Amino acid sequence: MSQSTHVVDPASVGLNVDFHSIRLDEEEFLALCRDNPELRIEMTSEGELIIMPPTGSETGRRNSTLTQRLANWSEADGTGECFDSSTGFILSNGARRSPDASWIRKERWEALPKEERQKFARLCPDFVVELRSPVDRLSVLQEKMAEYIDNGARLGWLLDPVQQAVFVYHPGREPERIDNPSSISADPVLPGFVLNLNDIW
Repeated sequence: MSQSTHVVDPASVGLNVDFHSIRLDEEEFLALCRDNPELRIEMTSEGELIIMPPTGSETGRRNSTLTQRLANWSEADGTGECFDSSTGFILSNGARRSPDASWIRKERWEALPKEERQKFARLCPDFVVELRSPVDRLSVLQEKMAEYIDNGARLGWLLDPVQQAVFVYHPGREPERIDNPSSISADPVLPGFVLNLNDIW
């Protein structure tokens, strides 16, 4: 969902850290995000910062629809928790990522200490979705999706309105591309969750 994503030096956005000699620890990264609430900020496993300014209006509408549909299903199902695009997670490889929408099984979420839930949870969601904006490079999002799977996601969707295609990611399998689908099912990871893609395209 990013718009003109780029890597920056932390000092250039207000954090007094020597980018070349030290990695941002959890508290420094959290401070950077809190000091720049208008931005979505991620960090790669190599420690590079990725700054994503606000999205275009149409991408924002699509992402709101996506999150609403997932949240509605999650509330009715009751077996997990839904998260929006502003939620950060620390993956096992050290990357800090914020999927456009995600879902975590309730037992995994509740096993986290309460204080950790107030920061960036140290886990990868069970289900992640990334929504491509017109300026996003597809290859970058595909690498991010592969990273989610490598770090524990059980299912991932890359929604591409530009090509009206969905890329489906499962552990241990090659990604599957589906062209021009009208809907897509998350069974069996999210039983009964079917996303109407006419609302997204």
